[in-house]
Amino acid sequence: MSEHDTFVMPIAKIARSNDKFREVVWTGDKTQLVLMAIPEGGEIGGETHTGHDQLLYFIDGMGKAKIGDDEMEISAGDVAIVPSGKFHNFKNTGTGMMRLYTTYSPPEHEPGTEHDTKADAEADPNDD
Repeated sequence: MSEHDTFVMPIAKIARSNDKFREVVWTGDKTQLVLMAIPEGGEIGGETHTGHDQLLYFIDGMGKAKIGDDEMEISAGDVAIVPSGKFHNFKNTGTGMMRLYTTYSPPEHEPGTEHDTKADAEADPNDD
């Protein structure tokens, strides 16, 4: 799917049908909207974004969040707030896919970025 050019969309419905590890849905000057799907037992991977705040909205599944030194359970309906410079990771501890959408402020990925799997994302030289 290419980036959307509409300003209203059924993002929860779109997120529930996503099976890609990462898919950039929309990129503006100051914010970016991205879909993510984490398979059973998988994780986003520990990282720190310098200069980027991130909000993650969980739509399906359950897991464990680590933000800084704090660890907590997450499930559908939760939002995780990751301030710039804070280490974070999210693991799928449930059965089935954990699906979410996330916003980065400012944008983190190249517009139109798509990765079917975490391995694809890690192998992409254009996506740090």
